[in-house]
Amino acid sequence: MGRPGFVLEVDERTPPLLVHEGEGFRLQKFPLGSRVIYPPDALPGIKDVRGAIRRALAEPHDAEPLEELLKPGMKLTIAFDDISIPLPPMQEPDVRQLILEEVIELAAAKGVEDLKLIVANSLHRRMTGDEIKHAVGERVFRSFYPRDLTNHDAEDHANLTYVGTTNKGEDVEINKRAAESDLIVYVNINLVAMDGGHKSVPVGLASYRGVRPHHNVSTMLHSKSYMDPRPGHSAIHDSCARMGQLLKDSGVRIFTIETTLNNEVFPQPFGFMNKREWEWSLKEQATYLAAKKANEMAPPKLRHQVWMRVLAPYGVTGINAGETEAVHERTLARLHQQQLTEVNGQSDVMVVGLPFIGPYNVNSIMNPILVHCLGLGYLFNMYRNKPVVRPGGAMIMFHPVPWEFHQVHHPSYVDFFEEVLSQTTDPSTIESKYEQQYATDPWYIHLYRKSHAYHGVHPFYMWYWGAHALDYLGDVIVVGGNPKACERLGYRAATSFRDALEMAGDTVGRSPSITYLHVPPLAIADVR
Repeated sequence: MGRPGFVLEVDERTPPLLVHEGEGFRLQKFPLGSRVIYPPDALPGIKDVRGAIRRALAEPHDAEPLEELLKPGMKLTIAFDDISIPLPPMQEPDVRQLILEEVIELAAAKGVEDLKLIVANSLHRRMTGDEIKHAVGERVFRSFYPRDLTNHDAEDHANLTYVGTTNKGEDVEINKRAAESDLIVYVNINLVAMDGGHKSVPVGLASYRGVRPHHNVSTMLHSKSYMDPRPGHSAIHDSCARMGQLLKDSGVRIFTIETTLNNEVFPQPFGFMNKREWEWSLKEQATYLAAKKANEMAPPKLRHQVWMRVLAPYGVTGINAGETEAVHERTLARLHQQQLTEVNGQSDVMVVGLPFIGPYNVNSIMNPILVHCLGLGYLFNMYRNKPVVRPGGAMIMFHPVPWEFHQVHHPSYVDFFEEVLSQTTDPSTIESKYEQQYATDPWYIHLYRKSHAYHGVHPFYMWYWGAHALDYLGDVIVVGGNPKACERLGYRAATSFRDALEMAGDTVGRSPSITYLHVPPLAIADVR
């Protein structure tokens, strides 16, 4: 059993600490008294994953065994999470592949012939054939792609079904094939507590009409924590729970399969990044120096390609199947065991290094809006109860924030950055003045449906994810950030950590308390 999460107080013996900064990394000295939040050590992975999958399907929670739900002549749809998780992508075999193979074999043995597989990509970009093959494996890919293994299309209105409205007036509209199936099997990877549960089907297989009720500024601002799905703590999860109940009441039957992974994020030669710095061996210290030098000397294009090829050697730590809520309760318990770290009180300054990858730049580019989403939308919100930083405090991030975009994946992001953010950074103004224009633009819809572009509205949602932090914080400073890009985002750029702390002094005083959230691997701060 791995060690639990740990909060270090920096003293004279503390070595410089590893900080990520996009496609780079550094060792950074922190002021004496700074707190450092480390995630728990990696939990042991399940040794017999296929055996665990079979047991989960045969002994589900609050549901009949999957074998008994499968009937000849039935319409079966299997949906699964897209490329946005896990991060980095998983070394082969991906756990989704193993689950899909077991479910498909059961279905074949029970005489199920009408079987379709759908990538639950919602308003995300369509996955390429190679990306799908990596997730599902050669055998499943060869048997089903492209006729019976497809990306969900949130703008194919002929193949969407409007289910109805919740008691709060939220529209529920999902993939027609899924809605009309006798059974939906949803295969999920829970990377963080924000994933899974009732978010899977109502969001992953939804249209813009079905996503809009909870991906909006008001909902984001009223979520006490995106990472705490307990009722009343996250307005997003509350909305999805109502949608899930409506689907159930409407006769849509869902058999949920959720998985959790451990903290083995970095493969060799980057394995030292999984460990606490004072425990690095001499060999690992030398590896750090060599890796950093090689990374800095590599041409930018080659460096990017190397990072995009990183595949994580995760161990699978949990597999649960059955009724959605019963499954998700167990999933969260296992996830918290891997990520939760108890922290006493808040600080004046929160520090975080942004890594090379987030949910929406896999095989792509971390553009400035995605920097905003990863930093203020996700990492700021990696807490339970209350944020790591006090109200009106400062957040310091490390990232170069390049003024760079993937022209195929993020076309509406370019225009959002140039046209919208040049006018205002206020989420409410952006939502009321610009969202509908981008969401309904025919060209963006065409690129989403026929190319590999994120939906035209997607950059708006990335901006809204940071609405809570923008409203809460007094200052946002980026060490090493492109000054013009940071200014466009409403941030300030600093050339060094020392400069960033001096700049933050205008907001939090000259002797602030500091907490560094040491991720990745991921940690959720349980702030008391």
